[in-house]
Amino acid sequence: MMRHTTIRLLVSFTILAFAGQAWAEGGRTPTYAKNGMVSSASRLASEVGAETLRNGGNAVDAAVATAFALAVTWPSAGNIGGGGFLIYHGGDGYATAFDFREKAPLAASEGMYLGVDGRVVNNSNHFGPLAVGVPGTVAGLWKAHQELGSLPWSDLVAPAVRLAREGIPITHTLQRSFTGNARRFSQYPSSMAVFARPDGSPWEMGDTWVQTDLAATLELIQHNGRDGFYAGENARRLARFMADIGGIITEEDLALYEAVEREPIRGEYRGHEVISMPPPSSGGVVLVEMLNILEGYDLAAMGHNSAQYLHVLTETMRRAYADRAEHLGDPDFNEGMPLERLTSKAYASELRGTIDLERASASDPETFAQAYESEETTHFSVVDSEGNMVSLTYTLEFGYGSAIVVEGGGYLLNNEMGDFNAVPGLTDANGAIGTPPNLIRPQKRPLSSMTPTIVARDGQPVFAVGSPGGKTIINTVLQLVLNIIDHDFNIAQSVEAPRIHHQWLPDVTGMEPNGLSPDTMRLYEAMGHSFRSRGTQGAAMGVYHDREAGLFLGAADSRRGDGAAVGY
Repeated sequence: MMRHTTIRLLVSFTILAFAGQAWAEGGRTPTYAKNGMVSSASRLASEVGAETLRNGGNAVDAAVATAFALAVTWPSAGNIGGGGFLIYHGGDGYATAFDFREKAPLAASEGMYLGVDGRVVNNSNHFGPLAVGVPGTVAGLWKAHQELGSLPWSDLVAPAVRLAREGIPITHTLQRSFTGNARRFSQYPSSMAVFARPDGSPWEMGDTWVQTDLAATLELIQHNGRDGFYAGENARRLARFMADIGGIITEEDLALYEAVEREPIRGEYRGHEVISMPPPSSGGVVLVEMLNILEGYDLAAMGHNSAQYLHVLTETMRRAYADRAEHLGDPDFNEGMPLERLTSKAYASELRGTIDLERASASDPETFAQAYESEETTHFSVVDSEGNMVSLTYTLEFGYGSAIVVEGGGYLLNNEMGDFNAVPGLTDANGAIGTPPNLIRPQKRPLSSMTPTIVARDGQPVFAVGSPGGKTIINTVLQLVLNIIDHDFNIAQSVEAPRIHHQWLPDVTGMEPNGLSPDTMRLYEAMGHSFRSRGTQGAAMGVYHDREAGLFLGAADSRRGDGAAVGY
């Protein structure tokens, strides 16, 4: 009986493989260019990056200009008051990583959010001034530029200053987003001054949105570099504002903040080199661990998004996300993280041996759950005429972060402290997690899932990808890589393809709506998987270098935003 059941499943898998390939052939066409490409969540910001390339800038120059432009045009996640990660891979084979994740203030402590009952008080780790971490974005962009940039810094910040001072049109996306967050903004007069008209009424589509205070802050950064944010007028303003509203970030916190250049996480997958972000991002480690497990399967033969394929992906995700929770945190505070073991082929082989190809395993609630992480991040990818690539993901945490705009500064602050484990020792099936590597310490960086990634071959970068999406980011990037390498999708097809997410606990797979056929779902469920329909997953941005054709390809995810891939 089992033999006949297996034959029926294999026939169904084969049929669904053809269906998946038919979908891929009908996918979107990439944007093509001869000299370089920028793909981001905002067309205006992508145009700024492309113009920087046209003016002789390299990939890092374009990344700096794009990031500052996004702080003006994409305020839900583009920022100077948040933090993130940048991966660089040069056409000469050199690769490096820049960590500009936010830090806990000096006055932070392990139990700072707990009441007398040992529980978090009023979600204070996610909402309000105590949720704000010391921002890292400006320091990270400055450090990357100092190490690898070519154009003058002031030239790269100038377009953002212009956009903020002259104003940008309120698009449907911005108008809808502002309206959806109006209640959060209404708690802070400084936020209402930015996200509502002067008379307090909502911004309407077609209005010109001028951000005078933000332009002034950007000018400080333009003329003074890193110190334009972390010292002088802005540092005094930010520290004073924090004290006035009950926050704990001081001028000393800002003066002490430094971005860090780190050795990337490196892996190999089917003859390709995978370059991604090390801790305090969990992205690179978990991505390489999953790719190592999946390398032992013929994924192409299974068929894209067939039930068998989704089963193997789910079981792989289940195991790697459990390791994420148990082992990973800020490397400056966690000695002995087993990174070499987690990213080794031998360990992947051990895990692969625990996967039953016909039945789902169960996530054990006694092991490690996953703390909540907001999906409101943004990513962009850049390639220049020399084939140098940048993959950059940064965030305010929630959409619009804390929703707190610095009075007189015009920029939003993050609520990144919520990414720490807030209740030491409490790990349960409801999603609480209290494992030691990610507990709060002064000057510590919280664990992240951001996964900016560049894939190379023979030492030369081939494509750069990344996505927002909180805990889903790593799985989104995984599927982008598999789509290109295993299923031969172009960059646009890879970005648009339906995605799934499983993170160990809760033990349920998230599926994008209308992404998979009913037959696939029935077969997947018959193998013992639980699933639910979720909203769209991520918003991937990718660039690809087709050396044979002498072309650069780009794609901006249609799932959200006003994104575009712009080349020249």
